Amino acid sequence: MTIRVLVADDHAAVRAGIVLILEGQEDIEVVGQASDGAQAIALALELRPDVVLMDIRMPKLDGISATRELSGVADVLILTTFDIDEYIFGALRAGAAGFLLKNTDADALVEAVRVVSRGDGLISPSVTRRLISAFGAAVPERRPQAAGNLTPRERQVLACIGRGLSNAEISAELDMAEATTKTHVSRLLNKLGLRSRVQAAILAQELPPGSSGM
Repeated sequence: MTIRVLVADDHAAVRAGIVLILEGQEDIEVVGQASDGAQAIALALELRPDVVLMDIRMPKLDGISATRELSGVADVLILTTFDIDEYIFGALRAGAAGFLLKNTDADALVEAVRVVSRGDGLISPSVTRRLISAFGAAVPERRPQAAGNLTPRERQVLACIGRGLSNAEISAELDMAEATTKTHVSRLLNKLGLRSRVQAAILAQELPPGSSGM
């Protein structure tokens, strides 16, 4: 199945470079390009891409605000030059499915698009630890009771997400269909009031031992 991608960046040369990389893949099609956050939202609503590659610093509407508006419309992969904590945490809170720096090589960028399109989360290794610390410090009130309303199976899935497993890997470990795994992920995100599995992964690591385990 072809992955439909929208590229949003205010620098034409950067957009062209990203498009060139992605269009060289047989399983990826760039369906649109946006030069600001407002245009990214309009095109995403019109074209319904699977993944939006989103810059953060853009005119009219920044990438974080645009990501927040696109929750439930498309999976957003943030691609930015800046690894500032405010941007990283803001992207996570907005519901981004992934966060990469623009110094990521072409192969890693392509794989990131594929990972996010499968419903899995992805964070640049260089910012993961800072992201975990920021998330934990910002939402301590959620930690004690976060898993309380989850079913035993949903807690198992949450624990797997916290270990960084993909949907396919969770399905294999828990011996269930991948479609069932996706359903459990969707339900636990809804119960926890989270926008993405990245948020769930970080929350799972912040929970007291045993509260999200098997």
